[in-house]
Amino acid sequence: MGMRVTIFSRDEFTARFMIEGINAALANTLRRIILAEVPTMAIDDVIIYENSSVLHDEILALRLGLIPIKTDLKTYNLPEKCDCKSELGCPKCRAIFTLDVEAKEGIRTVYSGDLVPEDPAIVPVSDKIPIVKLAASQRIRLEAYAKLGRGKDHAKWQPVSACVYRYKPIVRIDESRCNACGKCVEYCPRKVLAKEGNRVFVVNEIECILCNDCVKACNVKPAPITVSWDPSAFIFYIESVGSLPVDEIIFEALKIYEEKFMEFMTLIEGVL
Repeated sequence: MGMRVTIFSRDEFTARFMIEGINAALANTLRRIILAEVPTMAIDDVIIYENSSVLHDEILALRLGLIPIKTDLKTYNLPEKCDCKSELGCPKCRAIFTLDVEAKEGIRTVYSGDLVPEDPAIVPVSDKIPIVKLAASQRIRLEAYAKLGRGKDHAKWQPVSACVYRYKPIVRIDESRCNACGKCVEYCPRKVLAKEGNRVFVVNEIECILCNDCVKACNVKPAPITVSWDPSAFIFYIESVGSLPVDEIIFEALKIYEEKFMEFMTLIEGVL
């Protein structure tokens, strides 16, 4: 059987789909590439001109770095692939933010929306992320430089908040031995089973999480219900932090996989 993809749900930031015809190694390769190799934009260098807040400069820079930034992979280069070779980068490989906020009267909370971007396309995914609270007369004035990076170097460059997979479940009921007591239906946490009259049957197999609670609850021994899985089919759930749409994350991961595979084959051919 060839590889087949079935999409269960998808929007801009989340996707749930099943891939059939692959093995666990390939499924985990895709997961690890999404987590560690797909590049996104994040603040990496901060020049602080004034900081009279309660946060030390290093903590302030850390909080800025963890703000998810909308990313444009077509316009910006990875620093190591840019011709400038500059420590702070150039307009082709970095985006600049400025922050100049002072609490003139009372306490003021500084939010991600207070960051002023040089490129209007490269902005925080939300303008409501709190950075620091300023007391009266305290001030922060700085420049922040965002660049592309990968999750394998720092978690702030991970494009997803969740990237998990599980085996496709297989639930079978031997109706000739089932007494239709309904306990398995009652104990199933995901409502995979249903009872109608003197019959128990599977209604939502794909939602099974392989917990085997239905098998444990059955008062017939051995239980007429069996729970197993298909080792060649995997259900994925991916949730973007907002830096990239989930579709772009997946396609970029597949592109990176193809590049790595071709590089490996070229290396093998050179050895042989």
